[in-house]
Amino acid sequence: MTTKQRAYLKGLAMTMDPIIQIGKSSLTPEVIEAVREAIDKRELIKISVLKNCFDDPRELAQIVAERTHSEVVQVIGKKIVLYKQAKENSKITLP
Repeated sequence: MTTKQRAYLKGLAMTMDPIIQIGKSSLTPEVIEAVREAIDKRELIKISVLKNCFDDPRELAQIVAERTHSEVVQVIGKKIVLYKQAKENSKITLP
């Protein structure tokens, strides 16, 4: 992913609300499956890491990205933005 593409996706993600929360139990198989389903439908998602989760958000982002075959767009504080291009009927066209 180029810098220009990443900047474009960051701009789109600014107005989004987190749709998944990672809490005290950290990354469970259910959380990974929820992220996989959401990213397949939406392409670009935002995840919130709650205060009671003591894992590093950057490490969590890398693990989730590996397991869902997506890319980490950014990690700011306790917010993670992931992107995965759809195989068909892509909603987001990158510059």
